Amino acid sequence: MRLEALVTLERWRTRRDPGICPPSRSFPPSPGLRPGLPIPPQEFCAEPQFICEDMSRTDVCQGKLGNCWFLAAAASLTLYPRLLCRVVPPGQGFRDGYAGVFHFQLWQFGCWVDVVVDDRLPVREGKLMFVRSDQRNEFWAPLLEKAYAKLHGSYEVMRGGHMNEAFVDFTGGVGEVLYLRQNTLGLFSALRHALAKESLVGATALVREVDSHADPHQDTSDRGEYRTEDGLVKGHAYSVTGTHKVSLGFAKLRLLRLRNPWGRVEWTGAWSDSCPRWDALPPDRREALLVKKEDGEFWMELQDFLHHFDTVQICSLSPEVLGPSPAGGGWHIHTFQGRWVRGFNSGGSQPSADTFWTNPQFRLTLLEPDEEEDEDEEGPWGGWGAAGARGPAQGGRTPKCTVLLSLIQRNRRHLRAKGLTYLTVGFHVFRIPEELLGLWDSPRSRALLPGLLRADRSPFCARRDVSRRCRLRPGHYLVVPSAARASDEADFTLRIFSERRHTAVEIDDVISADLQALTGPYMPLELGLQQLFQELAGEEEELNAPQLQTLLSVALEPARAHARTPGEIGLRTCEQLLQCFGHGQSLALHHFQQLWGYLLKWQATFDKFDEDASGTMNSYELRLALNAAGFHLNNQLTQALTSRYRDSRLRVDFERFVSCVAQLTCIFRHCSQHLDGGEGVICLTHRQWMEVATFS
Repeated sequence: MRLEALVTLERWRTRRDPGICPPSRSFPPSPGLRPGLPIPPQEFCAEPQFICEDMSRTDVCQGKLGNCWFLAAAASLTLYPRLLCRVVPPGQGFRDGYAGVFHFQLWQFGCWVDVVVDDRLPVREGKLMFVRSDQRNEFWAPLLEKAYAKLHGSYEVMRGGHMNEAFVDFTGGVGEVLYLRQNTLGLFSALRHALAKESLVGATALVREVDSHADPHQDTSDRGEYRTEDGLVKGHAYSVTGTHKVSLGFAKLRLLRLRNPWGRVEWTGAWSDSCPRWDALPPDRREALLVKKEDGEFWMELQDFLHHFDTVQICSLSPEVLGPSPAGGGWHIHTFQGRWVRGFNSGGSQPSADTFWTNPQFRLTLLEPDEEEDEDEEGPWGGWGAAGARGPAQGGRTPKCTVLLSLIQRNRRHLRAKGLTYLTVGFHVFRIPEELLGLWDSPRSRALLPGLLRADRSPFCARRDVSRRCRLRPGHYLVVPSAARASDEADFTLRIFSERRHTAVEIDDVISADLQALTGPYMPLELGLQQLFQELAGEEEELNAPQLQTLLSVALEPARAHARTPGEIGLRTCEQLLQCFGHGQSLALHHFQQLWGYLLKWQATFDKFDEDASGTMNSYELRLALNAAGFHLNNQLTQALTSRYRDSRLRVDFERFVSCVAQLTCIFRHCSQHLDGGEGVICLTHRQWMEVATFS
């Protein structure tokens, strides 16, 4: 069911909705968590309010659900009222006009979705089980958490995740991950600029002390969290809410402000709330920065941050949210929706494998290099006004273009309830040389692909969002998103952002058929084959489907002895051949002569592309064989044919191939009779359409 339909259905039943789960069930339990009953706030709070005064980061305090990644993102969102009001529409409350429902806006893979929930929340012993506000009678945060859980299926699937996932759902922006080292340059400048641009920023406390072999690309939220002596929680997600430079004597220090979504448990090291270093600052500066309160928020020096944290997650706002750039140049964005299908276009992540080039492909053309900007610090995060990594050709440097590529797995969090999780995905970027560009008009150029030089690549990791900021020379590029394993299936969204002009298209073919594919060769029959036809046909001089099956069984036997094509043509396929080449129920001699020419041609094509001599073809070989047979099909039609004609082993044998190309031949021949003016559009009456439909 489509997401919009689910939301509409929820609006219809929202007053009866007791929560995320049906009335007959309690909420799915988390480990160590006993289920509680969902009840309205009025039953355990005297004067509930949707928002008390205003929304702030202290309104988001974690409960017993392991979703600190979501709550850290929500706390960061409160720093920007304009963004927060998009997610939490104003004018809602428990008083005037209250109908028992609340609306929230969340971004999902290219569009904003209105999610409606009722006011029932999971409570145990009179207290909220999950997220709560520092002000006990404020409920916008628990209701937002419920809306997010509803959108993804349940509270349970929210256990474990990455902040960027929620960042993107709150803003429609593009998430990036920085993997930190002690010598990470430009980080402070990048964070300062990101916060100034209203980007959402988070960080994850170092987990390598727990597991020295931990993969930094993997979701670590489910490995368990523990508190250290210095007040940090390892494996825990924190919001980065501010930056500040302070001077102590001749030393200039760079401080970061972080917040624990628990609303408590703070850093106790240098520049913590109780650190005596604050006394060295002027009173007005100290009062402006320091809040001595157990609210989960604290300051720490950049070097301590690099020692205790291993990743920073930054969500840059999309053009839709942020609007045109101040310089007036505007934003340029392309969004593509796709799917990896096992046995068709899920080719794995290794460019050396033949199947890799069956993956979806997108041609990117970068037209204009970046404008000149003053450079401050070289760092890991450039572009869009950030210090470093930008600027034109200075001192003989080659001009480059900054482009941000974002790959998102769609709807995978829903599958956690079935024991599945995110696939390991990423993308490669290849440069297309100018001399090959003229040949790059369709998948017919696939023979050129293995010779391309890779210009960049993203990390391959098990996250919903995988992004990379690329610095590329002006020119033409091929972007190939893929799952790590060739057998993986998933829906994906690919987004391409740049401040300078670019173009992007999916590499696809135009549906067409060569003339030779529709006419076919005329092959005179050998005397013995003609006599066999006449013997089987009898006085009617035409063959029915069982008789045609018998004739083909005998006629193709010598060819099968010298070729790799196994098996026989089945009765159902023979019935289709009568529809395509005969009178519908029978086949005359001159029709059989035409069919025989096609069969010999198709058999030669099949044997040519059955490269492993298995008597079957995979989807990659099928596409090449259909091209050789004269049929040029787009990705959607090729996928539909592959799904229809492959067997349970994802292979296509000769009989299935014959059935496929015979029907394509007849459909193209029939439709070509109705073409008017060569515009590629046909107009059919209902009867004519039914005639075409008989071939499909």
